[in-house]
Amino acid sequence: MPADLFKRALGAALLAGCMAFPALAAGPDTDEAARLAAQVSDDPELEARVLELSHKLRCLVCQNESVAESRAPLALDMRNQVREQLAAGKSEREVVDFLVARFGDFVVFTPPFRASTLLLWAGPGILLVLAVGGLVWRLRRRVAEAPPAPLDEAAHARARALLEGRPVNHSSEEPRP
Repeated sequence: MPADLFKRALGAALLAGCMAFPALAAGPDTDEAARLAAQVSDDPELEARVLELSHKLRCLVCQNESVAESRAPLALDMRNQVREQLAAGKSEREVVDFLVARFGDFVVFTPPFRASTLLLWAGPGILLVLAVGGLVWRLRRRVAEAPPAPLDEAAHARARALLEGRPVNHSSEEPRP
């Protein structure tokens, strides 16, 4: 019965751990949510514009997260900066230009079309053309290759002998494999 007692104690400990984990995890999120809620303005239209623009901006410390989705302090600062500038009457283009001037083109998910970003825009098309061209070249080359010469009667006989497990007689004129 000690094994049964051990299983019950282990089960109770796991259940207590599972019940305590959400409570521990909810603590910082609740604080973070309260902090974020305090900084949101009362204008729902402005908040919608902030959220829409924040989805187009890349969080600089997170991987592939937008400023709207990130919980990083820098993303929070960037959302506040966007909110302040939109509330001050700046257009979305002016806000993006400000952030690009401050952080570079990396801050926007859609990079501008310039000479320095040409490879980003044209790269996938160039790779596609190279891949299709390589495939067409390979298929044409394969068609142009001569089919293998048909086997003569002696080669058929040797192949049959090999498949049946019989010894193969090599003539002196034929090269040995």
